[in-house]
Amino acid sequence: MAHTRDREMPRGPSATPGRIAGKWFSTGTELVKGARGGAGGPGATRRYRSRADHWTFMFAQITGYSFAVLVVTGVFLTFYFDPSMARAPYDGPYGPLQGVPVSRAYASTMELSFEVRGGLLVRQIHHWAALIFCASIALQLLRLFFTGGFRRPRLLNWLVWVGLFVIGMVASLSGTILPDDMLSGGSLLLTKSVIESIPFAGTRLSRFVFGGDFPGEVIIERVYWLHILILPLAIGGALAYRRRLVSRRHGHTRFAATSAARRLGSHHVARARTAIVGAPRPAAIAMFLFTCGTLALLGGFVQINAIWQFGPFEPGAITAGAVPGWYMAFLDGAIRITPGWEFDVAGHPLTLAVLIPAVLVPGVFFTALVLWPLGEAVVTGDRAEHHVLDRPRDRPARTAAGVAGMTFYGLLWLAAANDQIALNFHLDLFTVTWFFRVAVFAGPAAAFVVTDRICRHLTRRERQDRTHGRETGRIAMDARGRYTAVHSRPAPPDEASASAGRRLAASSKE
Repeated sequence: MAHTRDREMPRGPSATPGRIAGKWFSTGTELVKGARGGAGGPGATRRYRSRADHWTFMFAQITGYSFAVLVVTGVFLTFYFDPSMARAPYDGPYGPLQGVPVSRAYASTMELSFEVRGGLLVRQIHHWAALIFCASIALQLLRLFFTGGFRRPRLLNWLVWVGLFVIGMVASLSGTILPDDMLSGGSLLLTKSVIESIPFAGTRLSRFVFGGDFPGEVIIERVYWLHILILPLAIGGALAYRRRLVSRRHGHTRFAATSAARRLGSHHVARARTAIVGAPRPAAIAMFLFTCGTLALLGGFVQINAIWQFGPFEPGAITAGAVPGWYMAFLDGAIRITPGWEFDVAGHPLTLAVLIPAVLVPGVFFTALVLWPLGEAVVTGDRAEHHVLDRPRDRPARTAAGVAGMTFYGLLWLAAANDQIALNFHLDLFTVTWFFRVAVFAGPAAAFVVTDRICRHLTRRERQDRTHGRETGRIAMDARGRYTAVHSRPAPPDEASASAGRRLAASSKE
C-alpha cells in the first residue's frame, strides 16, 4: 500500500525561517484509523496534503489577542477609575465643564483622559480592543457557519463561540456605561426600558437592578464589578475551554483543496481525527504584535468615546445623533422601527414596542444559532464526524440561510441610523422607517433566493467543467468548415489521492 508522506522539516543551512514557517503553515494531516487489522488496520496512518494557512483562521487568534490587550489596559484603568455616583462640581482642566456637577465616575474618567500621562491613549486602545474583540467573534461565527465547522465533533466549540459573542456584547455594553456620560445614560435608559418591558416582573426587576428609582446611586458600582471581575473571568474561562477542546479532544478543522473536496464527496468520514500542526511560536508572536500595533494606531490616531464632548449624564436628556456600539446597533434599530404597540393585560402594561424588538427578536436569533447544528443534523440525517470544511457553494441551503440572517441583522443595524439617513439624504424620517419595516421581511427572503441560485449555478458549472472541460475562449474550424468551441481537457485525478479517498469512503461504510 502506497502512502503519501509529509516532507521532513528543513534542517541544516537550508532551514531558513521562511522555509520552516512554510512547512508549518502549508501542510495538514488527517489521521484515519482502519476498522480492521492488516495493512490498513488499527494504527495505520494515512496522510493527506492540505492547506492550514487559510486567512479565516486568524479570527480566533485576534479574539484571544484582543482579550489580552483588554485585560492589560483594563488593569491600568482600574487604578484611576472611581465607580462612585456621588456628585460634586467639576474642577479639572477642561474649561467648558468648570463648576458643572458631575459624578465621581465621570470626573475620574476626565482626569484619566486629561491629567494621567498616557491615560487617554490607554482608554482609546481599550475601547477599540473591545470593538475588535466582538467583531472577530462575529467573523469567527460566520466562518464556522458557512463552512460547517459546527458539526460533530465540534458542537461544543460552536456553543462556546456563541456564548462568547453574547458575553462580549454584555461586557462591552457595561464598559460603555461606566463613564456616566450622556452615551452611558442612553445605554442605561435602553437597559431600563428593556427590563421594564418584561411582563409582570419588569418593574420590580428594574428597581432591584438600579437599587430604587432610575438612575439610583448604585448602578455604576454594580456594573463596575460585573465589568472588571465576573465577565472577564467568564470570557477567559470560555477561551481556555475552547483551547482545550481544540488541543485535547478534536483538533482543528481544515480546508481541502477543490479536487480533494470532490474526491471526498460530502466528507462523511467516520472515525477520523484531524491533526493540523499549529502555527509556530514566532508566527504567533508576530500576529500578537500586529494586533497590538493595530490597536495602538487606532487608539493614537482615531478618537473614540470623547466623553467631554457629550457631557455628564442628566436624566431626561439625550445626545442628538448618538448611537450605541456596532454590536448593539441591531437592538437599537429593531426598537426604532417597531410600531408603538402597548396594551393592558390584567391591569399591567404590555409594551410590545420594546418587548418584541429588545427581548424576543434577539432571543429568537441567538436561540436559532444555538440550535442550528442540531436542526441541520436532524433535517439532513447527517450525524457523522466532519473534519474537512465545506465550501459554502456546496451547501446552498445553509449558505442561503446564513446570508438571509446576515441581511436581517444588517438591516436592523442600518435602521439604528434611520434619523441620520433621513437627515443626510434629505428624506422623510417616516418614509425611511417604513422602508426598514418592509425590508427586514422582504430583504432576507430575497437574499435567500438569490444566494441559493448563485450557489447552485456555481456547482452546476463546476460539474460541467469536470465533464466537458473549461471553455478556453478559442473556436476551431474542422475540415468541413464547421466551427466548434474548444474546451480544455478535464484534469486527471491524482491516483494516489483518489485511492485514498476510496479507502476513506470504504472505511466510513463499515
